[in-house]
Amino acid sequence: MKTDIFKGYFFAIVATITFANVYIFSKAALLEIPLAHFGSLWYLVVTLLCFLYAFSSKKLGQLAHLTRKQVSVLLTLGGLEIATTTLFFLSIHIIPNPAVTSFLGNLYPVMVLLGGIFILNEKFSAIEIFGGFLALAGAFVISYSGGTTLKTFFIEGTGVVFFNAIFAATATLVVKTQVKQLSPEILNLNRSFWLLLFSFIMIFVLGENASFSAGSIKNILVGALLEFTAILTAYYSFKFIEVSKSSVIQSLKGIVVLLVSYLFFDTLPMAHQLAGGLITVAGVLVMTLAQAGIFKLKS
Repeated sequence: MKTDIFKGYFFAIVATITFANVYIFSKAALLEIPLAHFGSLWYLVVTLLCFLYAFSSKKLGQLAHLTRKQVSVLLTLGGLEIATTTLFFLSIHIIPNPAVTSFLGNLYPVMVLLGGIFILNEKFSAIEIFGGFLALAGAFVISYSGGTTLKTFFIEGTGVVFFNAIFAATATLVVKTQVKQLSPEILNLNRSFWLLLFSFIMIFVLGENASFSAGSIKNILVGALLEFTAILTAYYSFKFIEVSKSSVIQSLKGIVVLLVSYLFFDTLPMAHQLAGGLITVAGVLVMTLAQAGIFKLKS
């Protein structure tokens, strides 16, 4: 049991570090090329990596023995991942600083917790509710733009991140219920395949032209490798520890993105955005540690 817990946290830490860098390399690539063309090359690489890894680990054989229910689950996940990932990269493209996007992304573990409560019937305490409100308050501080009207109150891209968090949390809960029957290799391959197909379709729908520079290709290749590693290790973490415990580790990626973003782009969030980001991290920590039984109210 202790070995499984160690594995779960190890995979969650690897997922956090690698996914934090996805923000950086995708932002760099999206500065040069349109989203659909970006996605086509990015997910061509990811799908190839997923296929090769599933083949080498002898998990491809599972595809020949899928039940009708498992096929429907994979199709459902495909749709959810298309929505989630499109909104994710769209938010990175819209919001100038990747660290701000990452801190706002801490809405995701809040949505996971809420989903666990209302869908998986997990119990919750007053401290967990407080942690959730703290994380939401931090997101509110980050997204405040200084405007006075509804249209100008939040920074551009806030709504995109909010809906991304909802779809991502839904996909995570589906994966958590199926990861014992469907291997992480198959789940990762399924995700990348649908995203690749969607990207190719959008190129024809939008009719955009794009050219790939050597720099954009390098950023996409590195970023795609990092995403392949991040998603796979995140799925593996769900096999060994609760989704909420994995989420709290992954919520720290904002700090990693902050540091790497400064090194790559020489940019930092505004003071109130940094404060709000730290509040969201604190909220997620309180929420998840309370769920783990570390924070308890005295009776």
